[in-house]
Amino acid sequence: MTTTTEQPDATEPHVAENYLPLPVTIAHGEGAWVTDSDGKRYLDMLAAYSAVNFGHRHPDLVAAAEAQLQRITLTSRAFRSDQLEPFANTLAQLCKKELVLPMNTGAEAVETGIKTARAWGYRVKGVAADRARIIVAKGNFHGRTTTIVGFSDDPVARQDFGPFAPGFDAVAYGDVDAVRAAITPDTVAVLIEPVQGEAGVIVPPEGYLRGIRQLCDEHNVLFIADEIQSGLGRCGSTFACDREDVVPDLYLLGKALGGGIVPVSAVVGNRDVLGVIRPGEHGSTFGGNPLAAAIGHRVVQMLHTGRYQERAQLLGEHLEQQLQALIGHGITEVRAVGLWVGIDIDPAIGTGRDIAVRLLERGVLVKDTHGQTIRMAPPLVVRPTELDWAVEQLRLVLDAARG
Repeated sequence: MTTTTEQPDATEPHVAENYLPLPVTIAHGEGAWVTDSDGKRYLDMLAAYSAVNFGHRHPDLVAAAEAQLQRITLTSRAFRSDQLEPFANTLAQLCKKELVLPMNTGAEAVETGIKTARAWGYRVKGVAADRARIIVAKGNFHGRTTTIVGFSDDPVARQDFGPFAPGFDAVAYGDVDAVRAAITPDTVAVLIEPVQGEAGVIVPPEGYLRGIRQLCDEHNVLFIADEIQSGLGRCGSTFACDREDVVPDLYLLGKALGGGIVPVSAVVGNRDVLGVIRPGEHGSTFGGNPLAAAIGHRVVQMLHTGRYQERAQLLGEHLEQQLQALIGHGITEVRAVGLWVGIDIDPAIGTGRDIAVRLLERGVLVKDTHGQTIRMAPPLVVRPTELDWAVEQLRLVLDAARG
């Protein structure tokens, strides 16, 4: 056994350091704003990586949670609950699909999608046992289980966590020809993010999603869209795939599906695909629990109105326009889709984390990724004036960093 001489985090000495949080301790939240333990307010421009799409403590979602807390919260899937079918029905309608397999976290949804694709490959497509392969994209982020990090190309995610599961072929993101070249008779699925979030809000070229859909149809391969961050309104449409009028065989959903209150995820597909999973082959004690289903049902009802998708589109255009004006003034590139933006910081003035810390000091919360990039993904309830204020704080931080 080895020991470490590093000093523990003085603020959270008993919390394992699997994260390096920014130096702020949040105690309260409402709408697009949070308050720290000292009473200082911050504009939340991250929304828990899109998990808080509807703002902190949205009254409709809190009411749904409180009502269900007074009834029952957990039965396990050993029994039916009166909340699960209404949730599954509305979510299936939103996705224009037939079946919903509920889980808890995004990574669980991805693992469920992988198992479903392999079972479909063996039981429907006729791939020989243990030969199924899934095409993924380089730069991906689908979670942190050992299977998932095994097909990541991020050394921080992979190092010291092997050996990894076989069966994955990584190709360049945004390149339809690379997907085509990787397809073999043993390929059962193409698993991609319609927009790569953790990579820095990487938006693929026009036609990429349509090209994948066409290839999958031609070669009898499943198209699995990881919409855990991009879906449920974030990109200015219900799903990022809607931007190219593409419907995948399986949607992987999470984050915003729990309304920022409880973890809720789901795999959604038609019976001919998702129906390959048999009783006892996959499950979760908490997946589809009555509390989660009640909250998820209300989330989907809110999305059915289209109001939040429209806000994300209009406010996203407004935010992007404001940020584009800062290119050349400490920013080298801005990538935006809906109310989701990746901002590359000029290395001459600091790292993404440097800028995130300075924004924190000015009351704006963002998060860095991959060294030079910061992401903005505010709750969809944010106001235009609040976005303007956040951009002004960024401008001031950049000006100060440039000297």
